[in-house]
Amino acid sequence: MTDSPGLTSPGSSPSDETGDKTDESKKAEGAQWAKDQPPAGDWSVSSPGPPRQRRDTGERARARAGHGPGPAGTGGLPQQPGWNQWRRPPQVPQPGVIPLRPLQAGEIVEGAVRTMRIHWRSVLGISLAVAVGTQAVATVVDRLWERGTPDLDPLGGETPQTPQELVDAIGNGLGGIGVAWLLSLVGSITAAALLTVIVSRAVLGRPVTAREAWLNAKPQLGRMAGLMILVPMLLIGVFAVGIVWGLLAAAAGAEQAGMSLTAVGALAAMGVATWLWIRYSLAAPALMLEKQGVLAAMRRSAKLVRGAWWRVFGIQLISVLMTALVSLLTQAVVLAFDTFLHGFQEQTAAAANDWSSLITIGISAVISSTLTLPVSAGMTALLYMDQRIRRESLDVELARAAGE
Repeated sequence: MTDSPGLTSPGSSPSDETGDKTDESKKAEGAQWAKDQPPAGDWSVSSPGPPRQRRDTGERARARAGHGPGPAGTGGLPQQPGWNQWRRPPQVPQPGVIPLRPLQAGEIVEGAVRTMRIHWRSVLGISLAVAVGTQAVATVVDRLWERGTPDLDPLGGETPQTPQELVDAIGNGLGGIGVAWLLSLVGSITAAALLTVIVSRAVLGRPVTAREAWLNAKPQLGRMAGLMILVPMLLIGVFAVGIVWGLLAAAAGAEQAGMSLTAVGALAAMGVATWLWIRYSLAAPALMLEKQGVLAAMRRSAKLVRGAWWRVFGIQLISVLMTALVSLLTQAVVLAFDTFLHGFQEQTAAAANDWSSLITIGISAVISSTLTLPVSAGMTALLYMDQRIRRESLDVELARAAGE
């Protein structure tokens, strides 16, 4: 029996083991080699795999626990794809203000604010010009136009007691309300169109000037105006249908029943109008960025919102609440500053309509619009892109466009 059962050392043969050895070889063997030798197979140069690596105590314990020996070089552990090979996950490309992947609500808000911070010259220049232009005209109209709704002013008239008085009071003030709405519409169209273009460039990490945004958005301004008129008129029509039955009942003499029916109809109309508003809330960026018509953009928005209505509603609600909060804070600061300069005086209907009060209100409106228009328009544009990333893998196209 040999020291290496079943294995022979390289170059040895059975006859070598039984032959006589010379004295020199015996001396050399006794002087250089220990009695117990490792198996010859571990030293074979013809082994098909790499040499075995010495396992530490933990690996030997795992092997004894039942893992069994693995392939050569695995240290007795089962060979798995990527075993003991940690790889960093692929980094999401972010050439601009957002990472090119599905976004969270906070990332959409952050992307809109970052766009305003990075491209502040173009963004604030556009929003300031729009706010000053529209508010200046609105202030003049508000001063010169005879107020047709004094009965609705708690400081300047009596509160309407019947639906008929309410209808008459609203009808008398429709002229001023219509002019104010038209001015607001013009400003919203211009700001939304130009700011959407700037956000689309900011996502790709490309700068854009106000002039470049104007040249890019100018061909779509007519369609944008049609969209901005059609959607509000649709919502107004829903409210009209909801309350008309109560008003008709009140006009026929059943005032109490008419007022109750009007309240119920208004609540129902509010729900339907909210649903339609969210359904078509992404039509503006679809019209601007995809160069579509009005009805095509509305259908596109409905398609992108389908199945994600509540998510879109939550993000748009955040935008509305942020706008309202900034407007209230701005108005409070401006009014407090005006009171500090001119002193507190009791507000009356006449005082509320003088130039000083209207200018103060106009300044607060300009500041709030300058800050809120970029955020609201940016959030809508980024929400549109996020929905396309989730549904149509727009991130791949954006990454490719950013690399060109």
